[in-house]
Amino acid sequence: MALINSLINFNNVNLNFGGVNALTEVSFDIKENSLFAIIGPNGAGKTSIFNCISGIYRPTSGKVKIFDQDIKTMRPDAIANLGVSRTFQNIELFENMTTLDNILIGAHRHIDYGSIAGLLFSKKARKEEEKARKIAEDIIDFLEIEEYRYSYILSLPYGIQKRIELARALAMKPKVLLLDEPAAGMNNEETEDIARFILDIHEELGVTVVLIDHDMNMVMDIATEVIVMDFGKKLFDGNPKEASKDKNVIEAYLGVSE
Repeated sequence: MALINSLINFNNVNLNFGGVNALTEVSFDIKENSLFAIIGPNGAGKTSIFNCISGIYRPTSGKVKIFDQDIKTMRPDAIANLGVSRTFQNIELFENMTTLDNILIGAHRHIDYGSIAGLLFSKKARKEEEKARKIAEDIIDFLEIEEYRYSYILSLPYGIQKRIELARALAMKPKVLLLDEPAAGMNNEETEDIARFILDIHEELGVTVVLIDHDMNMVMDIATEVIVMDFGKKLFDGNPKEASKDKNVIEAYLGVSE
């Protein structure tokens, strides 16, 4: 079977809310094994792109394909089952549950037993739960959050909560990981840590990563490709170093060009 080089394809996507154009004729390809960044000012349409990929929004026109499948009629859970997981700009963890329990929710996608087996806690159910626990424990080790395993989310620092949300997304064993501002609100040390983990996920686990963030230094350091959005339109598509020198990008995002 031939490999699909383009994992996600946006083709002339428009997204309208009444008279507001959130996305206007946006096209790009996300290739396999890339670390792809989407940057731009607030309100540029970055999260709208994520919502179109994950099935929360349906484009007004144009096509979105994932693994060469048109996702127009697919529900978010069906898209997740293709191998797409995401984190959110605002932390969406269960605060009254432990770190381990939150991560196990992500691993639930890999559990295969019915309600009766669960009620009786049959041999199959026990085996499947053990499998999910191993997935969770491996991720806990990978992201270095062992000491927080049994801690309740509401008692943990913000930076650790962001890491746990990343862990839950990884527990789905995705082929494509969507990260919506993973370093937002973090100090320099926490930002360096999360950047290191993103690189490890990309390089060691072989996951294609799609990243939205406002930390330009981090994006320029780790991304292999970047698109720049402004008012729902794509301004630039290419190498991160070239983006930092592009006149339109500088005017829209980095400040007015001299």
